[in-house]
Amino acid sequence: MSENRILLVEDDLHLAEGMAENMRAEGYAADTAHDGALGLEMALAGDYDLLVLDVMLPQMDGFALCRALRAQGKNTPVLFLTARGDPQDRVRGLEAGGDDYLTKPFHLDEFLLRIRAILRRWEWFKMSLKQPAASTTLSFAGNEANFRTFQAQSWDGTSHDLTEKEAMILKVLAEHPGEVVARDDLLEKVWGYEVYPSTRTVDNFILRLRKIFERDPHNPRHFLTVRGVGYRFLPEGEL
Repeated sequence: MSENRILLVEDDLHLAEGMAENMRAEGYAADTAHDGALGLEMALAGDYDLLVLDVMLPQMDGFALCRALRAQGKNTPVLFLTARGDPQDRVRGLEAGGDDYLTKPFHLDEFLLRIRAILRRWEWFKMSLKQPAASTTLSFAGNEANFRTFQAQSWDGTSHDLTEKEAMILKVLAEHPGEVVARDDLLEKVWGYEVYPSTRTVDNFILRLRKIFERDPHNPRHFLTVRGVGYRFLPEGEL
């Protein structure tokens, strides 16, 4: 198996080189960029398995960089780094399309642990598509979703590009049709333990899925919230 490729975008040159050396020592292929514009260019051009983005970057901050990548259909996992510990920053990062959030200063062991956890979750998603019993597509109520290409077509013929998190959430729910998926189970599978976003963030992802696939997003029949517990996916729709 080839080594995982990681792009680190960090404007502190000494910190960036130290982090890159440690990642290489762990067997990763690590590249660095020192401003947001170059980071975006390299992330779009390269075939990376993970992006590590400092939030405060010259020319383009980490949040804007991540949003730009997602807008262009680049679903590479993102780990944000920041010197600010504001919980709202964590929410902003996750809503921008990030996968995890680490506050400076941090211990090297924790940094490497987060990297392994993100790569492991992403590998789960990719491997789940290769299992004989697994389907790479989901069809329900005139909707189509392809988990391999992140492409979707809604009941009215409109095409959509799913984000990595939207596709992962949809896949977890689709693996348990008609069942209540506990919020903790869903978050553990998609985000990982101790990286949970707020309830509002999770609900926003469900709202996005409803806007794509529901005929009436305000009165959903397929993506139902079970108050205080989690979510239920009904392919045939609620009667």
